Amino acid sequence: MLGKIAHKLTRRPKLVLAIALVLLAVCILGALATGINYDILTYLPADLDSSRGERLLEDPFQMAATTMLIVEDMPPAYANDLCQAVQRVPGVSSALWVSSAVGIQIPESFLPEDLREMFFSGDATMMIVQYENPGASQETMDAIDQVRSLCNQKCFLAGFSVVIKDTKDLVDRELPVYVGLAVLLSLLVMAATMESWLLPLAFLASIGMAIVYNFGTNIFLGEISYITQAIAAVLQLGVTMDYSIFLYHRYEEERRHYDDQRDAMAVAIQAAFTSLSSSSLTTVAGFVALCFMRLTLGRDIGVVMAKGVVLGVATVVLVLPAILLLMDGPIRRHTHRVFLPNLGGVNRFVVKHSRLFLVLFVLLFLPAVYGQNHAQIYYKLDEALPQDMPSIVATTKLKDEFNMASSHFIVLHDDLPHDQMMEMLDKIEAVDGIESVVAYDRFVSNAIPEFFIPQDLLDICKRDGMQIIMLNSSYETASDAVGAQVEQLNAILKSYDPDAAITGEAALTKDLIDIADVDFQVTNYISIGAIFLIIALTFGSISVPVLLVLAIELAICINQGIPYFTGEVIPFVAPTVIGCVQLGATVDYAILMTTRFREELQKGADRKTAILTAAGAADASIITSALVLFFATLGVGLVSKIEIISSICIMLARGSFISALCILFLLPAILVTLEPLVARTSRHWRTAKAAKSEKSAKPAEKIPAAVSGKETSPDEKK
Repeated sequence: MLGKIAHKLTRRPKLVLAIALVLLAVCILGALATGINYDILTYLPADLDSSRGERLLEDPFQMAATTMLIVEDMPPAYANDLCQAVQRVPGVSSALWVSSAVGIQIPESFLPEDLREMFFSGDATMMIVQYENPGASQETMDAIDQVRSLCNQKCFLAGFSVVIKDTKDLVDRELPVYVGLAVLLSLLVMAATMESWLLPLAFLASIGMAIVYNFGTNIFLGEISYITQAIAAVLQLGVTMDYSIFLYHRYEEERRHYDDQRDAMAVAIQAAFTSLSSSSLTTVAGFVALCFMRLTLGRDIGVVMAKGVVLGVATVVLVLPAILLLMDGPIRRHTHRVFLPNLGGVNRFVVKHSRLFLVLFVLLFLPAVYGQNHAQIYYKLDEALPQDMPSIVATTKLKDEFNMASSHFIVLHDDLPHDQMMEMLDKIEAVDGIESVVAYDRFVSNAIPEFFIPQDLLDICKRDGMQIIMLNSSYETASDAVGAQVEQLNAILKSYDPDAAITGEAALTKDLIDIADVDFQVTNYISIGAIFLIIALTFGSISVPVLLVLAIELAICINQGIPYFTGEVIPFVAPTVIGCVQLGATVDYAILMTTRFREELQKGADRKTAILTAAGAADASIITSALVLFFATLGVGLVSKIEIISSICIMLARGSFISALCILFLLPAILVTLEPLVARTSRHWRTAKAAKSEKSAKPAEKIPAAVSGKETSPDEKK
C-alpha cells in the first residue's frame, strides 16, 4: 500500500505541490483565526479556590479584570472628570474613586478615614477600574487602549490586565523577528554543513509548510498561549529538520540503483516513513509528557509540539519529495565542499581512555544534580518583562506611592450578619501586610437601607447573593510572605463562610508555585519512563535505555544546573519544558550512535573498532542536528525582551549543545567499556535476527538516522 502511494506521489510532483499550497492557504486562515492567550494564570486547574473566585469575579460581577489608575499632580476636578469618562468606555464595568462614594447623599463624615487614605497619597490619587470581560480578552485589551487614550502623561495605569496588554503588544512586535532570525541562522548552518547551496532552501520550504500546517490546525484547540506561539515555530524547525536530511540522503543512496530518479525517490519515501515514524516517537513522547502537567500550559505546549512533529514527518514524506524532484537539477548544479570538523583523533583518544571518561561521566552527575536542585526559580510574571514597559512603571509607582505590592479579592455570600462581617473585617485588617480593606460594610453605615444606595454603586459590591471585598497588601506577589498571608486570610474566611474564595494575582500565583513543583517531578518521570520504554523495545534491551537516558539526563542536569553556578534566576516553567523537550529531542543522537555500534558488532568487528566506526559515522550527523537546533533557538533567546521566552530558548540552545558534547565525548566511552554488560542484557546484540534478511533489515538499521540522515563520516567519503 505504502509503495503504491509513494509511486503515485513521485509521478505527479507538481500536482502534489499544488495540493500542498492549497492546504497551506487554508491553514494560514486557520492560524489567523486561532486565539492567543496571554494570561498564564488562566491555565491553573479549575477546581482551585483561586480559580473559582476568578470565575465569580467574571460572573456575576463582571469584574474579572481590575486595574488601578494613578493620577499625579492634577486637581480633584480632573480626576473626577477622568473617572466619569473612564466609566463610559465600552468594556469598563465600573470606575471607583472617592467621588463614587461622596456622590451619594451621605455626609463626608460618614466615610471612614482609611477609605480616603486608600485613594490619596501625597499629590497622587488612585481610582479602581474594573472591566466586563476577562483580563486577557480582546474586549479588555481594547478597553485598556481607550482608557489610556483618555489619560495625559501624568496618568499611569497598573494591574495584571495592563501587563497582559503590554506583553501582547511586545510579542506581536517580536514574533516576526523570532521566526526570521531562526530561519536565517538555520539556513547558514545548513549551507555550511550540506553539499549544495540550494538544498537548505528546499528543506526550509518543506518545514515552513509543516509549521504553517501546525499553526493552522491549532484552530481546533480554540486558542494557544503566547509562549507556545512564540517558541513553537522555532522549536519545530529545530527538532524536525533532521527528517528532511534523512530523506534526502536516502534518496541519494537509492539513485545509484535506479535509472529513473522518481523510482529512487519512491523507495526513499518508503524507507523514510518506516524510519521516521519510529524515531520520531521519542520526540513525541517528550512533548506528550508535558500534557500531564496540572498547569494546562504544559498541555498547550505539548499538544501543539507533538502535533508539529507528526505533521513534520507527514510533510517530509508527502511534500518534500515533490520539492526535491522539481529542484533536483539546480540542487546538483550548485554544490560546494562541506564544512564539518573531523573528530577521528578525538574519537580515538576517548576510546583509548574510555575508563577515565566513564569515571568523568559518573563524577559530573554530582555538581550537575546539585546545581539543578539549587537553581533559583521565579514565579512573579512581571519580572519576565522589560522594566521600562508602561505597565511595569505604573506597578512600581503603585507600590512606592500607595504601598500596594499586590491586591486580593474575596468573594463570599452576602448574608453574613453585619456584626459578624465587621468582626471578620477587623481580623483581616489585623493580618500582617494588609494595608487597606475596601468592603461595603466599611463605607456604608448599617443604619442606611440598601434601597437608598444607588444601584450602580451597589452592583460594584453585591450581586446575586454574593459580595466582594478588596484587600491591598504590602507584600509582593510570589513572595513567601504573601503566600503565608493568603493562607492566614483563607483560614479567617473559611471560619465565617466555608464557600468563600480569595483570588487575585497573588493568590493565583501562590497556587501556581504549589503546582509547578509537582508538575516538574511528574512530567520528568513520565518523559523518562516513556522514552525508556521506546528505547527498550527498539533495542530489545534493559541496559541500553538506562545508559542512553542517563547520558541525556546528565546533559539536562548540567543545563539546568548552570544557572545556579552563574547566579541566574530562571522562570518556573523552564525546568519542566527543558526536562521533557531536551530529552525527547536529543536522545536521538544517542540512538544513532548506539545503533551503528550494534551494527558494526553484528558484522564481526571488535568493540573498539565498532565504536570508532560508529562514532565516525555519527559525528557529522550529531553536529549538524545540534547546530540547527542550537542556532534556531539561540537567536530567539538573545533578541527576545520577554524573559520567559528568552530563558526557555537559551536553555534549549545550550541543552542541544551539551547533549551533543555528552554523546560525542562520553557515550563512546560508556558503550565500549560496558559493552559486555550490554551484550548480556540485550537480545540479538552481537548477532542479527536470523529471521531477517539483509534487505529487510536495512530500513530498520536506519531508524536513528532520522537524526540527520548522514550515514558515512567525512573520512569514509574520502
